[in-house]
Amino acid sequence: AMSTIAFTVCFAVWTIFAIIGIQIRKELNLTETQFGLLVGTPILTGSLIRVVLGIWTDRYGGRVVFTATMLAAAVATFFLTYATTYPQMLVAALGVGIAGGSFAVGVAYVSRWYPPEKQGTALGIFGAGNVGSAVTKFLAPLVLVAFGWQTVAQVWAAALVVMAIIYWFTTKDDPVLVERRRTGEKPKSTWLELEPLKNVQVWRFSLYYFFVFGAFVALALWLPQYLIKVYGVDIRAAGMIAAFFSVPASLFRAYGGHLSDVYGARRVMYWTFLVSVAATFVLSYPPTDYVVQGVNGPIAFHAEMGLIGFTVTVFILGFFMALGKAAVFKHIPVYYPQSVGSVGGLVGMIGGLGGFILPIVFGMLLDLTGLWTSCFMLLFLVALGSLTWMHFAIRQMEKETEGEKLAELPAFPEMQGMGKAGRKPIQESAAVLTDWRPEDLIFWEDKGRKIARRNLWLSIPALLLSFAIWQVWSVVVAKLPLVGFTFTTDQLFWLAALPGLSGATLRIFYSFMVPVFGGRLWTTLTTWSLIIPALGIGYAVQNPDTPYAILLLLALLCGFGGGNFASSMSNISFFFPKAEKGNALALNAGLGNLGVSVVQFVVPLVITAGVFGGLGGDPAMVASPTGEAPLWLQNAGFIFVPFIILAALGNWFGMNDIASAKASFAEQAVIFQRKHNWIMCWLYTGTFGSFIGYSAGFPLLTKTLFPDVNVLQFAFLGPLVGALSRSGTGWLADKFGGARVTFWAFVLMMIGVSGVLWFIGIKDQPNAFWGFFASFLLLFFATGVGNASTFQMIPAIMRKEMGRLMPQATAEERRLQAEKESAAITGFTSAIAAFGAFFIPKGYGTSIAMTGGPEAALWAFLAFYVTCLVITWAVYTRKGGLLYDIERGRTGPVAATA
Repeated sequence: AMSTIAFTVCFAVWTIFAIIGIQIRKELNLTETQFGLLVGTPILTGSLIRVVLGIWTDRYGGRVVFTATMLAAAVATFFLTYATTYPQMLVAALGVGIAGGSFAVGVAYVSRWYPPEKQGTALGIFGAGNVGSAVTKFLAPLVLVAFGWQTVAQVWAAALVVMAIIYWFTTKDDPVLVERRRTGEKPKSTWLELEPLKNVQVWRFSLYYFFVFGAFVALALWLPQYLIKVYGVDIRAAGMIAAFFSVPASLFRAYGGHLSDVYGARRVMYWTFLVSVAATFVLSYPPTDYVVQGVNGPIAFHAEMGLIGFTVTVFILGFFMALGKAAVFKHIPVYYPQSVGSVGGLVGMIGGLGGFILPIVFGMLLDLTGLWTSCFMLLFLVALGSLTWMHFAIRQMEKETEGEKLAELPAFPEMQGMGKAGRKPIQESAAVLTDWRPEDLIFWEDKGRKIARRNLWLSIPALLLSFAIWQVWSVVVAKLPLVGFTFTTDQLFWLAALPGLSGATLRIFYSFMVPVFGGRLWTTLTTWSLIIPALGIGYAVQNPDTPYAILLLLALLCGFGGGNFASSMSNISFFFPKAEKGNALALNAGLGNLGVSVVQFVVPLVITAGVFGGLGGDPAMVASPTGEAPLWLQNAGFIFVPFIILAALGNWFGMNDIASAKASFAEQAVIFQRKHNWIMCWLYTGTFGSFIGYSAGFPLLTKTLFPDVNVLQFAFLGPLVGALSRSGTGWLADKFGGARVTFWAFVLMMIGVSGVLWFIGIKDQPNAFWGFFASFLLLFFATGVGNASTFQMIPAIMRKEMGRLMPQATAEERRLQAEKESAAITGFTSAIAAFGAFFIPKGYGTSIAMTGGPEAALWAFLAFYVTCLVITWAVYTRKGGLLYDIERGRTGPVAATA
């Protein structure tokens, strides 16, 4: 604890030039390259001195060396205030850098207090002292603005002295040093301390740290001025925003150590480099103006990452860098228990040199190219090279190893052949449930229900956000003309309809992904994917000159949200026993469907307020009954970004995979041979296809038919009624049978459509809108009831069919096959039904374009419901139908629910 606090103070001093350097550059009129050298000089000292300090720690103990390091750095930082010329600043900066060498001292000292299986976590917690960089970014700008940069240096120097005194009186010599003194053993010579460094693999290992730590330090120093120059924020705001990178890149290092202890450093490093490559690629894209030669002339548009997108992306980058830093240092005390100081010092030195070299190169690249994003271009190449190098090294290692020897390989290929001292076997992932028996009552009551419910309640908010992103265009399109977009009615209906088309298409693929990849990983990835359309909409709607093609592309990308439903329902279906499956699926789908209502309720509110202040961009001034009023239409996308991040993190850290639910696509593809799969696709299109299609098209249809009505005040009520009726009526299907409830749901839907047609015919009469609106509410209610009941039917149908299809199989084999096929059919039927989100709004648009009104489309919908009603009766509910005996043979609540 004391070492972590001390390292935090040292790191705050080590990165002090990230803030005071900006003021010094103004006073001395420095070039970008000179500024980069000044900022990087302390990093150079702190890096080069690490090997020496690490060796001294091994020889003399961390307590005395750490205290001396802090006092020496305090003296240099205090005398910095007397420097007046650039050379004097550089000399003083060399002394300030001593604070950075404290890392090698702490690694060697802390590791001696813990056994090998806990050293990863311990060193991860110690390394979280990197948060000192964020401390400087938060506090130094306030002191600088109030009292000047000299006061910042003096206060930081005083903090080092106070910390050194506290540290000396609250810590003890480490056990190794105490034992050495007791036995009179002499410490190893310096040459023996350096012996492991001759191994070339250690140097290669150090280069990984060059990126995860060196690039972190470089960005911690570079980001404040980057934000000031690129986004025009003041120094206080720049410090605060830069902390969004520094804080996760520091605090989550402790969690990275835990992950490395439990799952292995290789897995952690793969995730680190994969995400870093993606993040740096996005950040490296410079502001660009495009001119596309279209049929009707040139089409120009501008592409640039805004401040919010930048902040979110660097947060993600910092988080995974933190995991990578801990993963790298997991191995040093395990493989070099007698040389932690020297090896840790070398690795830390290489990483620290990255913090010195990279800011200088950033400045040179900026001077040479004139592109601020050139720094991220360089980091992209470094991350990509590291990932490629590591992957091919691992593949080569695995090719040369077979059988049991493969399991004994170290978590890094560089460590092959270096011995196994203290190595702890990597545990199987706790996120994978290898024993899952929901039908076993004892197992279910003991721990199954708790796990299943946790996964359900983490799935629901992710699905709610997916529906919100999927349907956000249903609200945005109605406001586009107000902010300057000049599109025809048919073009607006296309924008409202395309998310339904892409979402439905993606559902076809998503419905098979959970058994292939695992529900936890797939849910996390698909939730993260929602950020792309959310940010894209926020940027695009701010400029009325954004081409229609770009808006069409964003509408298609919103289909990511629609696709998520198929995989979410498939995933949850595996967790619950048949007696609780219907209610669980109803809750997941019904509360997830609330995302449609949420988007139609929340977006009209947030677009009228500057929720994000200056970070959210300027509002558009639009006409209102009281005169011109500001409208932040970009908030329709931006408002969901923080919630998407939280939901994705919750999915990854809280959800589970079920080992027995694994299946290839080929194993699931058998459902295409099941006739009931196609029948249920037709029926579920009638229920869910209607729900999502009416949700997407209702606001624009109402605006077209009743232009004097403020439709956004009421639009959310329809999806709300449909979602609540779905989540609240699952018990009806459990009690009376899904097919019977579905039959009567279609009867209600026919009545609802007939009412809509009637009130459209008299739309010019008083109160016609309220009859029109009430008819739609009945439609939404009936679709919600039908959504729950049709999904109740699917597992019941497949359990009945397995007796015929697998007569020789055991009861358990038939149960497992029915579970897998039910999950696949559930996902696939939801995919087909989701095309309703495209065809219903498009049907309105086509009907209006061809006939002048939507009546033709509504008559077609009514005829479709008649076919659904007939099929439900003929195949399932009539005497002799597949579910007749099951549903009418029950005397109480049904045990076999969906």
